[in-house]
Amino acid sequence: MRNKTLNVVVGGEAGQGLVTIGQLLAKSLVRSGYSIIAGQSYHSRVRGGHNTYAVRFGSDEVLSPEESIDILVALNEETIEIHRNELAPSAIVIADESFGIIGSSIVKVPFKKLDNARVLNVLAFGVLGKILCLDKELLLKIIEEFFGRKNPAALQENNQALEKAYEWAAKIPPDFCRLPPLKNPPSRLMMTGHDAIALGAMSAGLKFYAFYPMTPSTSIGQTLAANANKMGMVVEQGEDEIAVINLALGASYAGAPAMVGTAGGGFALMVESVSLAAMTETPIVIVVGQRPAPATGLPTRTEQADLEFILHSGHGEFPRAVFAPGTIEECFHLTRKSLELAQKYQSPVFILSDQFTADSERAVKPFDLDSLSFVQPGKDASPASLPYKRYQFTGSGVSLRLLPGMSEHLVIADSDEHDEQGHLTEDLSIRKKMVEKRLKKMDGLVSEVIAPEFSGDKDPELLLVCWGSSKGSVLEAAADLRASGEKVCVLHFSQLWPLKPAQFLEYLEKAKTAVMIEGNALGQMSRLIRRETGFEFAKQVHRYDGLAITPEFIHRSLKEAGVR
Repeated sequence: MRNKTLNVVVGGEAGQGLVTIGQLLAKSLVRSGYSIIAGQSYHSRVRGGHNTYAVRFGSDEVLSPEESIDILVALNEETIEIHRNELAPSAIVIADESFGIIGSSIVKVPFKKLDNARVLNVLAFGVLGKILCLDKELLLKIIEEFFGRKNPAALQENNQALEKAYEWAAKIPPDFCRLPPLKNPPSRLMMTGHDAIALGAMSAGLKFYAFYPMTPSTSIGQTLAANANKMGMVVEQGEDEIAVINLALGASYAGAPAMVGTAGGGFALMVESVSLAAMTETPIVIVVGQRPAPATGLPTRTEQADLEFILHSGHGEFPRAVFAPGTIEECFHLTRKSLELAQKYQSPVFILSDQFTADSERAVKPFDLDSLSFVQPGKDASPASLPYKRYQFTGSGVSLRLLPGMSEHLVIADSDEHDEQGHLTEDLSIRKKMVEKRLKKMDGLVSEVIAPEFSGDKDPELLLVCWGSSKGSVLEAAADLRASGEKVCVLHFSQLWPLKPAQFLEYLEKAKTAVMIEGNALGQMSRLIRRETGFEFAKQVHRYDGLAITPEFIHRSLKEAGVR
């Protein structure tokens, strides 16, 4: 699979325009019909620090990032030194002619002679586009869309810079036109996982979103805010995470489908109100963008270490559901599912994302929106009798939910234990019934659990198990192993709680060797599965250095673990 792709990395300091180059390239490749995965690596600072923007692309579906670099665009000399050992044998480096580097694989570009420093990123994009044999007219159109038409002089300057770069790069042999141009490229969208979460929420009928800016979840709020007026939503930036979740609970109580976004450190402030949502049976969806911790940790890196925190957050016992999407499509559909379940079972529902999901851009087919439904909070008041029992005991644990002010009935909510009407009570027999009522809703949540996705050989020698954002890398690693003659399969969990062992235990027990792969140090998902089933993984692969799991990392780790 890997020899059918190219991996382009743009490196430099924050503020040098490397993200612009990467995004222009990614958009051009998607328009040209290629599959891509693009992502950033950056320091937690406004300027300075070594940053990269990587775009891996191919004519077939690209599932994961890659460590080996085919083309390195170096905006400073430090980039070459940092990534020298990652260059593929046939790689080339695009750099300014003033850099003190030598080698036959170096394309020295006279950027300062071609044009002024203001358009350095467009010049680099033009040279790169020519080397990759991309259509110049398409690139000009992408530039116009990217920079806009509001400043004709700036647009003309950028267009001229691209023309100069193409003209200069025409003398370079087209050695890197390795991937043939695609005829009749399909129409696809380029988006990140957090773009898809925002779109999924809007398509499901989200009406209120609150957040306090915290990497990597901030992008969800930014996307929703940009579409708030068009979609009839309220997007509120609160003064802190405590205010954020309570704002959302208030909106949800009043009938607005609500969601909040945060990271682990911000969610730590929300946990008391998670219990409030459970006690008042108020629907809420919480997106937690995982990043390395404890404390502030590594704000701009990735990890999968908040699962146990989410599972046990909030005091007391109450039902919840936890999802962890592994693809752009899963981000979209699982967000919709989360809003639906939260409304249906009047419980908190969690989506576990991470920095890799937040920043990775991919090409996806446009979603079919016409066939989708949206949540409608509140019920017809006609079945309710006086006095209205908001927390009436039912066989399912789910009570008729009316919205305050929308009928003749008085809707009462209390954070203390309460009776069926909602009035505070210290009757211990009612307390026992209320606990059991709330827990009954878990039966409904269990009935709707999404089974883990199984792919590969039916009777494998090696079963690779993963969850969330590592899906693509694990699938690619498994494909590599099958290509070498091994019988390998993959089991990916996109729903982490509740679990139904009947859906997956047989796969674990049949495999000769089962390996859990996850981005944390303690094996949180493997511990959860052991707790629920008694199954013990023979081997585990953990990554907790802040970097995304890659196929190369998996191969190295399996070898170190004695699996290969």
